[in-house]
Amino acid sequence: MILESIILAGIIGVIIGFVLAIVEKVFAVKSDERYEAILSVLPGINCGACGFPGCSGYAQSLAQGKSEPNLCSVGGISVAQKISEIIGVELKQVEKRVAVLLCQGGRSKSIEKFNYKGISSCSAVNIIDGGNKACSYGCLGLGDCVLVCQFDALKMGSDKLPIVDKEKCTACGKCVQTCPRGLFELIPISRTPVVLCKSRENGPDTRKNCKIGCIACRICEKKCPVSAIKVIDNLAVIDYSICTSCGICVEACPQKVIVNVVPKNKE
Repeated sequence: MILESIILAGIIGVIIGFVLAIVEKVFAVKSDERYEAILSVLPGINCGACGFPGCSGYAQSLAQGKSEPNLCSVGGISVAQKISEIIGVELKQVEKRVAVLLCQGGRSKSIEKFNYKGISSCSAVNIIDGGNKACSYGCLGLGDCVLVCQFDALKMGSDKLPIVDKEKCTACGKCVQTCPRGLFELIPISRTPVVLCKSRENGPDTRKNCKIGCIACRICEKKCPVSAIKVIDNLAVIDYSICTSCGICVEACPQKVIVNVVPKNKE
C-alpha cells in the first residue's frame, strides 16, 4: 500500500507539472524588448517631468506608441534621439526650457510684516498670516525650491532669492510644484522678455511693499509697437504669439520688472 501510494503521488506530481508547464506557455506575458531598451536609455531619475509617475511608466507608454520620444527633459536631445531610433519614429525637435523665478523682491527690495523665527520653510511661513512678506505675491526666500532640485540648478543668493543655473536646469518642474506661491515658470529659452513679477496689487501698494514690482503704469503697453503687452489686473502680461522681442518694453519699464532672462546669444 505504501509503495502504491508513492507511485500514485509521483504520477500525480508529473501530471501536475506537465499541466503547469502548458499553462505557463499559454498564459506567459512576453517581455517587450522595446520597453526594456527604452528603459535602459532613460536616466532613471523618476522626476515626473514627462508627465508619468516615473521612467518605467514613460517607457511603457512609449513602447505602446502612446507618447512622443522627446518628453524627457532630463535626458534631453540625446535620450530623445535614442528613443526615436528604438521605436522607429521621426524625432520632433523641442526647444529647451528653463525654470524662471517670477520675482525680484529680495530682502533688500521688499519689506517684511514680521520677523519670522520658525521652521526654515516657505510652506511653513506661508501659512502664518499669509507669510512674512508685505507683498503677498513675493518670494518668501527660505529655499524650499533649492532643497527639491535634484540637479544642483538652484541656490540661494545673498538677497535671499533663489538663483537658477540655466545650464544645469533640466526643466523637471520640481521647483514649480514646490513653491507655495507659484512663482516659478518653465519657459522656452527663446522667450524674451519676461515679466518678473506676479503682484496684482495696485501701484501705490506695490511701491510701498516692494521697490521692484510692477506698478501697472502701462508705459510698456503704450510703448509696444505691436500691442503685445496688456496690463491685466495691475500686472503686465505679454502675448508671445505676437511679441517680436524688440526689447522696447525692457528699456521703457521704470521698475525694471520686464527683463531678458536669457541672453540672446543663448537662443
